[in-house]
Amino acid sequence: MSVVAINALTVPEAARPELEKRFAERKHSVDDAPGFEGFQLLRPVAGGDQYFVYTQWATREDFENWRANRTSAHESMGKKPVTESANLLEFEVVDLGE
Repeated sequence: MSVVAINALTVPEAARPELEKRFAERKHSVDDAPGFEGFQLLRPVAGGDQYFVYTQWATREDFENWRANRTSAHESMGKKPVTESANLLEFEVVDLGE
C-alpha cells in the first residue's frame, strides 16, 4: 500500500522565489530512492503562506529509510532555510477497489 507524506512549509512571501529555485535545483534528487513513486511542490494561490511538498512512496518503510538518510536542501547547499516552520502529515493511500 502506497503512503503519502506532505510537508507543510510556512514560507514568507519574499522567500517564495528562493524556495522554488532550491526545489527546482534538486527536483530529481529523490528519484533513485528505493520505493519513491512521485513528488510535487504545491504553491499557495488563495492567500495562504504554506507550500505543500507532496511525496508518494511504495511503503512506509521506504519513506522512513529515505527520511533517516537524507540531507536537507539547505544543508547540502550550505544555505539558511527560507521556511519559518514545517509540519509533516502522513497518509496511506486507500484502495477503493475497481
